Amino acid sequence: MKNTLFPLLLIFILMMFSVGQNSDLIGSLTEENILESYPDWQGIKASYFPQSESLERLKSVNFMVKVEVILGTWCSDSKQHVSAYFKLMEMADNPMIQTSYTGIPKEKEAREPYIQGKNITRVPTFIVTIDGEEHGRIIEHPEKSVEEDLLDIIGSKENKFPYQ
Repeated sequence: MKNTLFPLLLIFILMMFSVGQNSDLIGSLTEENILESYPDWQGIKASYFPQSESLERLKSVNFMVKVEVILGTWCSDSKQHVSAYFKLMEMADNPMIQTSYTGIPKEKEAREPYIQGKNITRVPTFIVTIDGEEHGRIIEHPEKSVEEDLLDIIGSKENKFPYQ
């Protein structure tokens, strides 16, 4: 009996430890929080290369753009597209584009405190705000790519974007 109890207890402890390691990140987050907790997102970020023309256009944005990213660390679409966004922002290195990240729980009933009034139905959702007004969203999957969709939204601001 003792010989079978110890291995079972050890397996239980290991299972509890591994569950704690994979808990969802919820609330206000940083890129660092996400990448430290989910190392597989780092690999996606490292392997993503934005289109050079789009990258150059993002580098030239000369007015304040705020991007609020609502994501689920449990969501494969968030993993893919937010990781790509991390790389894009790192390479653009433009202080005029400011980003905040909010993690939401997988359970839909528990999301309201994090998304109240934002009409979030799918993740990731990138909400792009210019001059205090929402100019557009990227919801779940970009239509073209994260950078091209972002540029399409930012480009809607008249007479400020140098390539128009």
